[in-house]
Amino acid sequence: SSVAGNPYFIDLDILAKKGLLTKEELLEQRDNSKLVNYGWLFGARYKALRSAYSRFTPDAAYRRFVKKNESWLENYALFMALKVHYNYCQWTLWSEEHRDYKRAMEHKAEFEAEMGFWRWVQYEFDAQWQDVVDHAHRCGILIIGDMPIYVAHDSMDVWAAPEQFLLDENYNPTVVAGCPPDGFSPDGQLWGNPIYNWPLMENDGFSWWIDRVRLAYKLYDILRIDHFRGFAGYYNIPYGESTAKNGKWDAAPGVALFRTIAEKFPKAKVIAEDLGLITEDVVELLNDAGFPGMKMLHFAFYDKDSEYLPRMYEHKNCVVYSSSHDSDCTYTWVKNISGAARRRFNKECPRRAGQSRTYDLIEFAFNSIANLAVVPMQDYLELSNEEGRMNTPSTPSGNWSWRINPRYNTAKLREKIFNLTKKTKRNK
Repeated sequence: SSVAGNPYFIDLDILAKKGLLTKEELLEQRDNSKLVNYGWLFGARYKALRSAYSRFTPDAAYRRFVKKNESWLENYALFMALKVHYNYCQWTLWSEEHRDYKRAMEHKAEFEAEMGFWRWVQYEFDAQWQDVVDHAHRCGILIIGDMPIYVAHDSMDVWAAPEQFLLDENYNPTVVAGCPPDGFSPDGQLWGNPIYNWPLMENDGFSWWIDRVRLAYKLYDILRIDHFRGFAGYYNIPYGESTAKNGKWDAAPGVALFRTIAEKFPKAKVIAEDLGLITEDVVELLNDAGFPGMKMLHFAFYDKDSEYLPRMYEHKNCVVYSSSHDSDCTYTWVKNISGAARRRFNKECPRRAGQSRTYDLIEFAFNSIANLAVVPMQDYLELSNEEGRMNTPSTPSGNWSWRINPRYNTAKLREKIFNLTKKTKRNK
C-alpha cells in the first residue's frame, strides 16, 4: 500500500509496556544480525503482533481512528486479509470473486476477523508514529518523507482502483515502468511497476493523487517526490519484456497535476528528485511547480562547470546532498574517484587540516547557498560501501538491509556534527 504504515516499524517495547506482549515474547524478537533479515522478520514480527492483538481491547481512540481513516483502511484491511487467505500470492491469482474489487467488497463480512487484525496494525503504527512526529516538532525538527512515483502491481492501490492503471482484461499491466539503457546499465532498468492511466486521472481531477498526497502530509512535513522527471515524460516498456531496451517515452500531465496539488495544498513543502535524464520538459515542469531540486555532489566533478557544483547554483531554492541512498558511500566514492574528476574534486572541494575528505565534502555541501543540506548517516560515520551501502540500482537483491549499529550514538560524533553545523551556520 502506498498509504499504509509498515508494520515492521511498530515498537514492540511499547506494546509490552501496554501489557500486550510478555518479556518472553520480546526475547523471541531479538535479532543481533548486522543486516536486516526480512525473511526472519516476516515470520517473527507478525507472530508478535498477532499475540499483542489477541490481548487488545478496542477503545474510543481506536474507534475514532478506524472511522477517520475508513476511506483507505477498509481497502487495506480486506486486501491483507485476502493476502493471508491466499497464502500471500499476488492478487491476480486469486479467484475471480476476490480479484474483482467490487465483488470482493460484497463478501468482506466473511473476512471480518482477519480484517480486525490489520486495522489494529495500522492503528498502532499511527499512534506510535504520531508520538515520534510530536516529539520531533517539540524539538524544532521537520520530517521529510519519500513518495515513490510508482506503486507495486501486487498492491492494494492497483487492486482497489484498477481503472487508474494501464491493465489488460486479466488485470496484468500492458506496459511497465523503467529507465532506458545508459552507460551504467546497457539493458536499462526494468522496474516492472504498472503505468498510470494519465488521461483518466486528469479527467477526474487527479483525485487518486490528491488522496495520496493528503494522507502523506498526515505523516510528514515535507515530501520528497521520487523520479520527478516521470511526471513530465515517462519511459514505458511492453509487459513481458526481459530488459528495458524496447521501451519508449510518453508525455505525462505533470504541470496540470502539480497545479492541482498546489490548489489543494497551498502550503505544501516539496523536494523534487530531479536526477537522471533531465530534458527541457522536466526543467519547465520544475520551474512551473517551483519545487527545489536536488544537487548531488557525487555528480559535481565530472564536468568543468557542472550544475551540481555549489559555485554554479543559480539560487538557494535547491537541496544539496553529499550522497544518496542510491550512490556509493562518500568514503568509498572518495577512494575510487580518479583522473580529471579527481583533479576537479581536489581543486573545487577545499581541504581542511585534520579533517577527512569525507567531511570535507560534507562541509562543501554545508557551505553552499542551498536552502537545505542532507547528509546520510553513513557519511557522518565515514562508512565504506561494504559497511553501509543502502541500495544499488538495477540489482534485484541485497538492498535496503543496512542496519545502524546502536553504538554510533556517541558524544564525540554528536559534537563533531554540531560543531560543523555551527561553523557553517547551518544551525540558523
